[in-house]
Amino acid sequence: MSKGAYYNAVQNAAIRFFDRLGRTSVAALEELGRHGVLVAESIYWLVAGRRVGQSVRLGALFSEMMEIGVRAIGIIGMMAAAIGAMLAIQGIYSLKIFGAEGHVVVGVAFSMVREFAPLITGILVAGRSGSALAARLGTMKINQELDALEVMGINPVRFLVVPSLLASMIMVPTLTMMSMTLGLWAAGLYVNAALGISLTAFMDQTIDVLTVHDLLHGLGKSLIFGFLIAIIGVINGFLVKGGAEGVGKATTRSVVQCISAIVITDMLFALVATL
Repeated sequence: MSKGAYYNAVQNAAIRFFDRLGRTSVAALEELGRHGVLVAESIYWLVAGRRVGQSVRLGALFSEMMEIGVRAIGIIGMMAAAIGAMLAIQGIYSLKIFGAEGHVVVGVAFSMVREFAPLITGILVAGRSGSALAARLGTMKINQELDALEVMGINPVRFLVVPSLLASMIMVPTLTMMSMTLGLWAAGLYVNAALGISLTAFMDQTIDVLTVHDLLHGLGKSLIFGFLIAIIGVINGFLVKGGAEGVGKATTRSVVQCISAIVITDMLFALVATL
């Protein structure tokens, strides 16, 4: 290859790279802008909907709360109990090296309330309800049902998004509280079997160790997780293109983005809490 051809190849590769980089950046900014517009519209209809005669429907809110929260109690409760028992098992195994297995309560209490209960609840709700929300809205867009709502004078954000957003922000913290309780209970049962510490003593030590700040730390994260799950699911549903294949891609993208946002938010919370 001649020197001129080599330089042309390098130049073309650089042009293609920066072209892809520019397109990706513009697409990311466009999606971020749509997130912002959707949040602003949701807040508007939540606050001013009653004034303009289009308040949030309580029936739709309770229906979404049932779908997001009540029907997820079984799987979330089972996973929370398993995580709590796992923390107790690993905590006793690690502390036994130093002969301090009796202090396992401290580690389990902090880990479950501040980290694992909000995290496992958010991830499970994202996989279960965030994907379902994206699939439902994506299917409605493909079938032009969203356009039909606008033709009838019904705002899709007020009609579809706000109930899901409110329900997610209510039920994710509620499920997180349940996860904390079941996780600590399961951990207490294992500690009782392994170390002979009664469940009552385990719970008394847990109450002594934890503070209101620890509880609010976990519940505050779960509130943000619920907000992120609903917003990301809705945005991916609204952006569906290409028929059934597009719905599948949007559903997968919604789950990946929700879990990524939850983990990054959890990391930022942990970082801020230690400052």
